[in-house]
Amino acid sequence: MTAEAVVHLIDDDEGVRQAVAFLLATAGLPVRVYASAAAFLDVVPTLQAGCIITDVRMPGMDGLELQRQLKARKVTLPVIVITGHADVPLAVEAMKAGAVDLIEKPFSDDTLLGAIYSAIDRHAAKAEREDELAAIRERIASLSGREREVLDGLLAGLPNKTIAYDLKISPRTVEVHRANLMARMGAHSLAELVRMAFLIRSAGE
Repeated sequence: MTAEAVVHLIDDDEGVRQAVAFLLATAGLPVRVYASAAAFLDVVPTLQAGCIITDVRMPGMDGLELQRQLKARKVTLPVIVITGHADVPLAVEAMKAGAVDLIEKPFSDDTLLGAIYSAIDRHAAKAEREDELAAIRERIASLSGREREVLDGLLAGLPNKTIAYDLKISPRTVEVHRANLMARMGAHSLAELVRMAFLIRSAGE
């Protein structure tokens, strides 16, 4: 889990806020508490990375509407929803809206901490993957048209001679383009190049 991650706790029940904040502090997790969804939204422009824990049923703005507001403001922090038994249908809607976990009251310390660690780790992994995808996109954009054609041939599993025949260039020219595109892509092997392409394609690009 990233050391700088902050847990943002939103609950209108002061007793719950104090108890959960104490638990998180004891576990070494930085925590910020908010008495309402509106109070939390006020700090969104300066929001610290981490995760969000919100009660699903609160006066004024409930957890579901909070998620809508966060989505509209392009806040991507993972949201964990806390719910009472009677609030489960509402909490299910929150899950459909993008919450990463649902915890029903009363919950154990381990259940809450486990959900937090998992949410933060998954979010960090996703962020790393997005950074890698952005870097790959930039490298692909730097390729010349001919280098892209050679790349397509390599990804199709074609040998240099076949690529050369298809592109009406010499095998030696293919080798030069292949060496250049491998260097531009930062790939040390054909397997690494294929992995990069697979990442881009799996992202729907």
